[in-house]
Amino acid sequence: MRSNYPRIIVAGMRGGSGKTTVSLGIIAAWVRKGRAIVPFKKGPDYIDAGWLSSAAKHPCFNLDPFLITKEKLLSSFRGHFGRADCAVIEGNRGLYDGMDAEGTYSTAELAKTLNAPVILVLDCTKVTRTAAAMLLGMIKFDPSVKILGVVLNRFSGLRHENVIREAVERYCKVPVVGAIPRLRGEQLSERHMGLTPFQEHPEVGEAISATAEIAEKYLDLDRIWEMAIAGGPRRMRSETGKTCPLPPALNPSVRIGIIRDSAFQFYYPENFEELEKQGAVLTEISALKAKKLPEIDALYIGGGFPETHAIALARNSSFRTSLKSAIEEGLPVYAECGGLMYLGDALLLDNKTYPMTGIFPLRFSLGKKPQAHGYTIVKVRNANPFYKKGTVLRGHEFHYSRAIESPEGSGGNGRRRMKFAFRMQRGEGISNGLDGVWYKNVLATYTHLHALGSPEWAEGMIRRAALYKKGRK
Repeated sequence: MRSNYPRIIVAGMRGGSGKTTVSLGIIAAWVRKGRAIVPFKKGPDYIDAGWLSSAAKHPCFNLDPFLITKEKLLSSFRGHFGRADCAVIEGNRGLYDGMDAEGTYSTAELAKTLNAPVILVLDCTKVTRTAAAMLLGMIKFDPSVKILGVVLNRFSGLRHENVIREAVERYCKVPVVGAIPRLRGEQLSERHMGLTPFQEHPEVGEAISATAEIAEKYLDLDRIWEMAIAGGPRRMRSETGKTCPLPPALNPSVRIGIIRDSAFQFYYPENFEELEKQGAVLTEISALKAKKLPEIDALYIGGGFPETHAIALARNSSFRTSLKSAIEEGLPVYAECGGLMYLGDALLLDNKTYPMTGIFPLRFSLGKKPQAHGYTIVKVRNANPFYKKGTVLRGHEFHYSRAIESPEGSGGNGRRRMKFAFRMQRGEGISNGLDGVWYKNVLATYTHLHALGSPEWAEGMIRRAALYKKGRK
């Protein structure tokens, strides 16, 4: 029975401070040394998590106290730690940034829940001694958050580094465990939602190797390791002293397809685990390459970037036809964000129209700014294939696309009146405070859900798949 969980949280003073590069570098460098690292990401994030997973050669799990209850969060952390040597947890936004003035659901609150030491990444752009004042404020703002080390990032020269290092160590009494100069040439290109997904980066191995070299050259990896190891024996909040292994999977009962390719890649691994634990066999499918759906009992389409694959998705008409026929025959389908866009009539991009599956009379265009960004709370307003009326679910949304109702008669379902399953208590949704459009056994929504925080999701998928399977016998 394991009682020691070496762990470290990499946090920043704000979003864009460089914590992803530092987290990736630490993980990649330690993996080079033969250490087994399990990565975690705080916050509703798929792209950073994908990169962390690639660097660690291990799935990256989510620790989001808004989406997941404290007990389940701790259970997930211990259960997924496995035989790893250390956990590296990347925070999100600034260390104390939460949903309100109290910092509810912040990285700092997660650090206290896990009783984990924090390495703070400090962006040194256009500051010298003031950096120490900012850090001192971070330390004193909540003394129960254990900031044990600081990484200076983006300093402009040796003199600049020395002034900040001396001021930090003199006034803050916190060791500088790394100093990274302003580097030319970004190894990780960015897109409108942040980093380019690692699945689409042309040189993933080279990019991760570059972050490992940055860490090895500029970070005191041995000292950071010592901090993580020293944090291992600390007891976490609400800890019972017992490990919480993941429950064993049930005997397979239904087959659920997952559309997973470079167009649709935003999934929490915990969602897959919950489906498998409840008896599902998962089958990956590419909407870009497959010509038709395989024999499945339900389908899950996650988020992603269908807009960057619009030509390929539109050209694969045989797969779209196969999917539409299966839906008309009652196939259960659950779609999120990019999956919602794929089930609409078309994508409108650069004055061109790209046909999609045509299940819902919606077209989608892209804005230059986010149309919705943040946590969501939805309440099920009427009966639908997956959830009971009155159910409240917590999730998140982040999309640049917006839905436009198709002209009368366009697509296959233009005259069909849309039905919405969700009323938004927080967030934007599809239209007029509504989300979760549904038809037959299909539910498509902008809201992403995490299975540990919304157990109704996996239960609904399994139940609907089993009914569909039974009906075909």
